[in-house]
Parts: sequence; structure tokens; C-alpha cells
Amino acid sequence: MADDTQTLVDTDPTQGPDRDFIEWVVKQIVEKPEEVVVTRSVDEMGVLITLRVSKDDMGKVIGKSGQTAKSLRILLRVIGSKHNARVNLKIVEPDTENAVSIPDDNE
Repeated sequence: MADDTQTLVDTDPTQGPDRDFIEWVVKQIVEKPEEVVVTRSVDEMGVLITLRVSKDDMGKVIGKSGQTAKSLRILLRVIGSKHNARVNLKIVEPDTENAVSIPDDNE
């Protein structure tokens, strides 16, 4: 039986409900779901979800004035709070290693 008190910082730091959630939602939004790559890492600052999508799909993931990206971050914060973990989302520009900077209301 699964332990309901299981945290997001599990034995395998590359897997978790937060990563699975973002991958599923983004694949529903984009035109090229096969190009969606979601990675997860854990450090002393919390959980970092890194998202890479096709260049053509960047606008869909970011949304008008960054609203889609902000919404994804809010939902990740809810998932993280349920498991007592801080979860951050980094959206990486295609063909580069530069992260797209979307202002977060809480930062």
C-alpha cells in the first residue's frame, strides 16, 4: 500500500507527481508533444522542473503575457505544498540553454 505522507523528494529524484503533471499538461497544449522534454532535479533549494518544447510551441507554453507559464507555476506550487516541497519551473528556450524569464508574482 502506498504511503500518503510520501514527499516529492523521493528515492528517485528524477521522478515525481509534479514532473508527471507538467509533462501531461504541456503535451495537451502543444502541437508537437513528442518534442516535450521534462527533467526533474532536487537540491537544497527544493525541486526544479526543467521544461523544453519545440520552438514553434514556446508561445503556447508561455501564453499571452506569460499567463500560461504563471498558471503552471501556481499549480506546481499547490502540488509542492501538498508534499511540503518548494517546486520551481524553468522553461528553456529551444536550441539554447537559456531559460525564459517569466516574472513570478511571488518573487
